Amino acid sequence: MLAGFMDSSVFFPTVVVPLLVFLARILDVSLATLRISMVYRGLKHLAAPLGFLEALIWVLAISQVMLHLDNWLTYLAFALGFGAGNYVGLLIEERLAFGNLILRVITPNEDTTLTKTLWDAGFGVTCVSARGESGPVKVIFTVVKRRDLKKALGLIRRFNPNAFYTIEDVRFFSETHPPVARATRGRKIFRFRSIKAG
Repeated sequence: MLAGFMDSSVFFPTVVVPLLVFLARILDVSLATLRISMVYRGLKHLAAPLGFLEALIWVLAISQVMLHLDNWLTYLAFALGFGAGNYVGLLIEERLAFGNLILRVITPNEDTTLTKTLWDAGFGVTCVSARGESGPVKVIFTVVKRRDLKKALGLIRRFNPNAFYTIEDVRFFSETHPPVARATRGRKIFRFRSIKAG
């Protein structure tokens, strides 16, 4: 019985084809997740080849499903691969940490320690006065690379654990030259051109 199952005429369409469809779906959906991320961030030179590979792999996967309509395992593999591909794609996107984020911090008072700490850590900081329900507050804006987010949040939690903060994706931003007084310290001041919430 085992020998009959291992026979290529049975083993290939029953096991190999569903497995290949499953793996192909993981790959093409992962590429789709990355492509959407690239499109959102305006990275056309990366989005185009990812789209080409995504479409090619999808065609190969669906062609195998159509060739084996009598095998319900290919349907299951196609759907499972789609679900797994979303998960894998998000994991890859998080690891790559493309793009920039705007970090908005609201402190209940003038927290010069936090502002100075972020500035000394290399983050461009803009601080404005505002008024909240409990009285005067300070709103601190900074743009950070996604890979530096944990570092920035660590500083915020360390120097002001009660601070309220929000995080948004930034699609575009432009950098201006730092003032002469701070040029030797390598600081950057950010002027936002277009900001879109994530």
